[in-house]
Amino acid sequence: MSAPDHAAPPSTLIDVARQAGVSPSTVSRILNGTAKVSDDKRQAVLAAIEQMNFAPNQMAQALKKGRSMTIGIVVQDIASPFFDETLRGVDDGLKGTGYASVIVSGHWDAQEEAQRIALLVGRKVDGIILLSGRIGEDAILKFAAQRPIVATGRGLNGHNAHGFRLDHDNGAYMAVRHLIELGHRRIAFITGPADNDDVAERMIGYTRALREAGIEVDPALVAESDLHEAGGMAAVDALFAAGGQFSAIFAANDLSAYGARLGLYRRGIRVPEDMSLVGFDDLPGSAYTTPPLTTVRQPLYEMGRTVTGALLALINGTPVASVLPPLELVVRETTRQRLV
Repeated sequence: MSAPDHAAPPSTLIDVARQAGVSPSTVSRILNGTAKVSDDKRQAVLAAIEQMNFAPNQMAQALKKGRSMTIGIVVQDIASPFFDETLRGVDDGLKGTGYASVIVSGHWDAQEEAQRIALLVGRKVDGIILLSGRIGEDAILKFAAQRPIVATGRGLNGHNAHGFRLDHDNGAYMAVRHLIELGHRRIAFITGPADNDDVAERMIGYTRALREAGIEVDPALVAESDLHEAGGMAAVDALFAAGGQFSAIFAANDLSAYGARLGLYRRGIRVPEDMSLVGFDDLPGSAYTTPPLTTVRQPLYEMGRTVTGALLALINGTPVASVLPPLELVVRETTRQRLV
């Protein structure tokens, strides 16, 4: 009868030190990146780590530093492709850092967002990313006294807090200006909830582009959406019910534009032959609609990467120097020259 096959015990930091011919403290400092040693010693330690298949206990190292190696992320709608794309950037930004994420939803409610942030603080996360939302900046700064916070859609620049804003005014201006340059003068706007700051800025850009071209804003050409597909379709019905004549639609986001496209289709209105259509976001699916959607591109993935880097900088006490790429107009096939 053969002897039982016992697995070899895992190698320890002391084993690595003995193999490399250095002290355990030297190995520890090399692993933490704080050791000033010769290349020969460093290579000997790295070779011993590889040879002995040594894996440092990351959680133990984190606990010594007083960290949980988790970050909290507050989104507003976990089913939204808008947040999906941003979270993809966050996930890639965390690769190789040892951090894991905990995702909660605020559902566009300031009180719920505050509750979720308090929950994450109670879970001892090392920092928090707040993606959009309704919670006030004063409340964010109070939470930042307990944990570093990076937020989008905010102009924060306080102790332990940093915010990133995109120029939604200029993004909407570019979209409407594009339609005006194509000869459209009666341009409808499918807006969003009145308490959404980003949408309010897009309304400013819409108005500015029209007035700059000598076109008065017609309230009959403005219809509210809930920023989802069904809301965009309902907004098209509301625009036609109001009796206004228009040859183009600017939608406050791509999801509303998708719904508007369906609403036009059901009325037998062709895009772009009869009606030009522009969205805002450039969601991944917008390049594959029929026809592909002209839209204003928000750098959603890049935003996820950027806010993650900023949060890690706050956690580590290093300067936050990241900036977001600008918005850009992506012209596809839902817009064309207006035929007189």
